[in-house]
Amino acid sequence: MTDRTGRRNGAAWGVAGWGAGVLVLLAGLPAAASGRLPDRLATHWSAGSDRPDGSLPLWAAALLPALVWTVLTAVVALTVRRGGARGIPPWAAATLGSGGAALVGAQVSVVRANLDRTDWHEAGSVTWWAVGTLVVTGVGAAVPLLAGRRKPAVPRSATDGPAMVVPAGQRFVWLSRTSNPWLQATSAVTGLLALAAVVGALAGLTDRTSGAVAAAVLTLSCVVILCCSSVQARVSERGLEVAFGPFGWPRRRWAPDGIESARAEIRTPAQVGGWGYRLSGLGTTVMLRGGECLVVRSRNGREFAVSVDDAERGAALLNAMDAP
Repeated sequence: MTDRTGRRNGAAWGVAGWGAGVLVLLAGLPAAASGRLPDRLATHWSAGSDRPDGSLPLWAAALLPALVWTVLTAVVALTVRRGGARGIPPWAAATLGSGGAALVGAQVSVVRANLDRTDWHEAGSVTWWAVGTLVVTGVGAAVPLLAGRRKPAVPRSATDGPAMVVPAGQRFVWLSRTSNPWLQATSAVTGLLALAAVVGALAGLTDRTSGAVAAAVLTLSCVVILCCSSVQARVSERGLEVAFGPFGWPRRRWAPDGIESARAEIRTPAQVGGWGYRLSGLGTTVMLRGGECLVVRSRNGREFAVSVDDAERGAALLNAMDAP
């Protein structure tokens, strides 16, 4: 599997996980709280009023937002597919992010307003929840659009062979990326579980303290797994830079004078103890797929390896920096 295919599959799995998670929350939240809800739920409040003026049966309040979400995701998916995009365009991610946040926020507001009421006319206000939903919706739209503005540097080949001689003063760049779709999918699932913990606590279905602790642990796990799910290695006249995660952070850098040698080496997950950021007898390895790895040995004798394609070329460039 090529890196481009892996990134495409990882994005597809992430979108599928987000779509399924939002769908489960929209349909499942009213069902989970059905024992504490009236037969009809207040679903509409006039602008400037804290009293509800519209309602729906419990089953309709659960299925209608789910249907809207299903139609929205289908339209976005078909549009992206017909446009022939190689990945998930920023506008599609923004649409799904903000749309999911808006629908889940609205559903949480409705359930919480109707919770422990005997009649929908007694439902509480949703004003502040609506404001919070608008803020989260804006963030859900802005983050993918801002992330999409980051343009990856275009690598330029210095030579076609592994033994390279770089003329003095000539600039060069070698760039290679690798991603693991399974780790990306695991991060997405963990993130959805964190969202479910937050939603349950906000809707009053779980204790707020326990919900906050669970959400914090799951969110931290989601971020750590996401940072270990993709990596980019860059070799230039400044040395080696390895960036983690979809936003290129955190990063590790080695200056040319800090690298003793570089080589390409075949490594497997079994050799280094699994997937992700691993510490073993071989040193530190960023293992996203078994096979060719770029291995650098620093002046202090420590080794760092990262599983990227075309590692031999990257190693040759690093070695060329110390060549006479």
